[in-house]
Amino acid sequence: MGAERKRNVSKMQTTYVEQQEYAEIASARKRKLLLRRLSLFVVFAGFLSYLMISSYLSQTTKLDEKIAQKKQLNTQLTKLKQQQVVLNEDIIKLNDDEYIAKLARKEIFFSGENEIIFNIPETKKEK
Repeated sequence: MGAERKRNVSKMQTTYVEQQEYAEIASARKRKLLLRRLSLFVVFAGFLSYLMISSYLSQTTKLDEKIAQKKQLNTQLTKLKQQQVVLNEDIIKLNDDEYIAKLARKEIFFSGENEIIFNIPETKKEK
């Protein structure tokens, strides 16, 4: 009994068998169409998810850049406000005649009546 014999079996040619064969062919066709639709859906879903993720990442990088730029501009704004305060103080001082006279004596060596200006060079301190 070592070798099995091949049996030749013939198919029955009844209407029931034919209906079953057609049903098998139809179910195989439905399964094939289902797999095609599912694979198309997976490809479409993958493409949409790729678009959404790439859009999200690009928006987050742009947002980070805008936040960094906002911080930089805020520091620049505070510096400019400080500079504006100093300049407003200078405007107030420049309206005072005594301050203008003092500034002229200091900067351009302008002398008043009966004044002698001595220019003393500054010495460098040795280390």
